[in-house]
Amino acid sequence: MPKENIKRAIAKGAGAGAGDGIEPVTYEIYGPSGVAVLVLALTDNKNRTLGEIKGVLNKYGGKLAAAGSVGYLFMRKGIINVSIEGQGSEEAELKIIESGADDYAKTDAGYMVYTDPSKSVEVAEKLQAEGVKVLSSEPAMEPQETIKLPDAQAEKVLKLLEALDELNDVNEVNSNLG
Repeated sequence: MPKENIKRAIAKGAGAGAGDGIEPVTYEIYGPSGVAVLVLALTDNKNRTLGEIKGVLNKYGGKLAAAGSVGYLFMRKGIINVSIEGQGSEEAELKIIESGADDYAKTDAGYMVYTDPSKSVEVAEKLQAEGVKVLSSEPAMEPQETIKLPDAQAEKVLKLLEALDELNDVNEVNSNLG
């Protein structure tokens, strides 16, 4: 083994140059039953990450898709999860609309508020100032349309999504499973 490779491996193990060469990578995947999956990863070694993802896909019945074949199904949005404890639905909805949110949807515990990712912090702060409890706020890739599957098929897809999410380099896993 060349002396230079040994020095580089020792320096990397000691943390020297940490963060160097880390780059974002997007993988577009067709999961079981044609479910679209978009995986966002941060890696310092694309070949290693690709190999790990291919291993998971082989085990759980997915396959890599060509660039652009899945990505167009998703849209980057800011998603804010809010609780409306102590407030009526109409009052909460009015506060959400006045906050500058693009859209919202009722959930069991409150509302999911959708906004432009660049405005999500601003909208969350406005909601908090109005007394709405913000549970979480994060950017995410939201599917344009979702697919409903029977439980047995959905379970296969969920196993794939969980396995992908457990990979070290994977930062975000999104699917259009409804």
